[in-house]
Amino acid sequence: MDTYMRHEEYMKQQADMVNHPPHYCQDGDIECIDAIRAALGKEGFAAFCRGNAIKYNWRSTHKNGLEDIAKARWYMSKLLEDDDNAETR
Repeated sequence: MDTYMRHEEYMKQQADMVNHPPHYCQDGDIECIDAIRAALGKEGFAAFCRGNAIKYNWRSTHKNGLEDIAKARWYMSKLLEDDDNAETR
């Protein structure tokens, strides 16, 4: 049971490093991804997300494995999320 709890906590920390890494947030309010979206506009942000997805998939077998694949998926979900939001406007 103790091993499971440690594993569960580790997985939670890993998810936080993919979804909300603390080093990408300023003063606890603004996340870097939101600043990038605002600075680049829709087309620039889409290209940024696609490029990062490629980068993380590319390096996954040589660096962080599944964490990099999760990051690639995260960037693709941001791209899809922005497309979904654009369709509802």
